[in-house]
Formats: sequence, C-alpha cells, structure tokens
Amino acid sequence: MSPRRMLRSVTALAVVAASVLLLGATATPPPIPDNPTDPVRASEYWLDGAKIREAWKTTRGAGVTIAVIDTGIGKVPQTFGDAVIGGTDVSGTGTPDGRTPVGAVDGNHGSWVASLAAGRGSPDGTGMIGVAPEANLLSISVGFGAAAAVPFTEQVAKAMRWAVDNGADVINLSFTTNTLDWDESWDDAFLYAFEHDVVVVVAAGNRGSGTDIIGAPATIPGVLTVGGVDQTGTASVEASTQGITIGISAPSEGLLGVSANGEVVSWRGTSGAAPIVAGVAALIRSAHPDIKAIDVINRIIKTAMPVADAVKPRDPLYGFGLVDAAAAISADIAPVDENPMGDLAEWIHFFRRADTEPQPEPTITPVAVEPLPDADAPTEAGSPLLPSADSLRYGTLPLIALTVPGILIALGVTAAARRIRSARVSRTPHS
Repeated sequence: MSPRRMLRSVTALAVVAASVLLLGATATPPPIPDNPTDPVRASEYWLDGAKIREAWKTTRGAGVTIAVIDTGIGKVPQTFGDAVIGGTDVSGTGTPDGRTPVGAVDGNHGSWVASLAAGRGSPDGTGMIGVAPEANLLSISVGFGAAAAVPFTEQVAKAMRWAVDNGADVINLSFTTNTLDWDESWDDAFLYAFEHDVVVVVAAGNRGSGTDIIGAPATIPGVLTVGGVDQTGTASVEASTQGITIGISAPSEGLLGVSANGEVVSWRGTSGAAPIVAGVAALIRSAHPDIKAIDVINRIIKTAMPVADAVKPRDPLYGFGLVDAAAAISADIAPVDENPMGDLAEWIHFFRRADTEPQPEPTITPVAVEPLPDADAPTEAGSPLLPSADSLRYGTLPLIALTVPGILIALGVTAAARRIRSARVSRTPHS
C-alpha cells in the first residue's frame, strides 16, 4: 500500500472509530449541521440534485486532500479556518502560503471554487457549505494573463508537482486555455499526478467566455472533464461548452461562492461544476480509502444519472450523464485496469515523443568495389617555353618528316622550271 493510501486509511479508520464510540454499534457518522431552511443553504440546490446530502450519511470527505490550483483561497475563518492545511504561490506575485488572492479582476475565483469543494459552513448549519465539508484543502495560487510574472504553462506544471508532493488526493483545475493542444511541460506534470494515483478534475469551459469547444487541460487524456447544466439538468448554453472529452456533468448555473472577504456571491460556469465533482471524488476516496484514482473516475461516470435524448454512451454535452454522489459511493462497481478517460503515457508515446526517437541504423551492406590501378607517376616539371619529350615525339618529328620532303620536291620543281625557261631563251633567233 502506498504511503498516501495508508494515511487515508488510518484517517478513515479513526473517523469510523470515533463514530462507533459516539453511536455504539453503528459506523454511520453523526448528522452534519445542516439547516435547509437557511436562505443560503436552501439556495444550494445541487446538494439534493446531485444527492450530496444523501452521501453525507456515509462520509463528508474526512482524510482526503483537495488541491485547488487557482487564484488563491482567501483567509475566511468560518469557511476555510481548519480546511486549508497548506499552500504555495507559483505566479511570482502572490504570498508564499498561496492564500493572497492573485489578480485584480478574478482574485476571488479560487475562493469560490474552494468553497464549493470543501467549504465548512457555520456550526449552526447555516451559511454556504461545500460538497466535502470535512476534506482538507491545498491553496496553490496562480496568475492568469497579465497578473502573472511567470509564464502560465510553467506555473501549472510547477503547481501540479507541488500538489502531488504535498499530499493531494484530488486536484481541481477550473480554467481553460481555449486551445486543444498544450505545452509539452504539461506532459510530465500531469503524468506525474497520474503515476502518483491522484484524481485530476478539470472544467470544460464556458461559451459565455468565448469557449465554443473544450480546450486544454480538458483535452489531456486521463483527466475527468466536467460539463455544466442548469437547475433543470439541461446543458447550459452560456455556462458550459461541448467536446468529446467531457466525462460528467454537474450544476454550473445559479451557483454560490464565498469570496476572499467572506461575502457569499452568486456566479456560474464550469469553474463551479468542476469543484462539485472534485468534492464528490473526495467523498468516494474517504468512503473507500484504498480505492485507486482510476476507480474513483470510473465510479463517477458509471453511476451518472442518464439524460434524456443524450447520445449514448457518451454525449459531447453531458458526457456519461449527471453526477450522482450517493450512487458513486454506494454502488457495487468492479475495479478497472485502465483509466476510462484515456492514457496520457500512451498518447505521449504515439504523438509526442515518437518524433524524437533515434532513427534505426541502415541494414544494407555496402557493395565492394575493386581498387583502381595506380595513377602514372607525374613527370618532372619543365619550362613551358621548351618542348617536352611527348611534344617532340608526337608533334615535332612527324611534322618534320612530312615537311622536309615537301620542301625538297618544291625546290626540285623550281630548279627544273628554271632550266626549261633558260633552254627556250637560248633557241630564240636574234634579229
């Protein structure tokens, strides 16, 4: 058993033991302070719609740690007082503990996300409460756009590794890059999380923010991508998007969130649907301490509530259906050997690193060629003004042999002509 699972098992056993002492023979945890008549608590329609209140009869997420990689979780004692057990900043602009909101525009985003995942609520059962109100939180602050002094891709890669190294059982990523592809540095970072048995939950993105189709990290094989629905369970037009990697759907409209200053606000988007599912994952890991990450994901998608008229088995708007926390915890689901959301290591092998593998050595045997004969030894260098032996042999001598006889013949003919002319002159009579 890994140290991470062992710690989770010990914590879960301690919770069960405490419950037995309190309630005698039963291991059912005591009722959580919950006042459905409170205006805030009553507005959390997803607690009943996703059957979270029913799941609380079994577990509230004790012993499980959710890492929120976002703009930072604010210091709100009532909501996050004992929830945040660690944090860091990777943006270069936040504080070392990751608790100072990063970004002038969306600084409260991380607090909203965290309150949905594991907000504590008030002791009297009023105020906002998270899906896994007894789970721990890690606050890792990142900066988006101009709010960051460090490249965003570098921030995410560093944040993923920090979360894993500091005990995260579930990682929540409520952002998108609006591009299908992702930086190569994310290959190893996400693979690091999967190899350490961490569930990674990712928001699909929102049409209202310009995301018409899912983008990274929602396109990375192995992550559980969350789409959004409204209060009726219908795919949200503005607060969700579509894509073939969506695995599950959760409420994304009419959500509540606790800001860094403690104010409860209304918001929407798959940024909120993702932490709802991350909280469900924490409930599953708390109820089943030895369960593997791939089985957590498999339970969530296999027990999803079906959606009428949705494409089966997997719809580009709804994934496998609507999340059902109670069924995901209690259903009899056989373990799986592979992540139903895909295998990142396999993807890297075929689509990324295949291009950098060394090329095979040629196996063709070279043809043997006989050596050429030695070249003639060079002659001694001479003056270009004097004839060489070859020029005398092949040029000058033949020319003399042909020229001398010609000259002799010409001289003979000339002499003969002169004698004939002289004889004619001597026979001519004089007057």
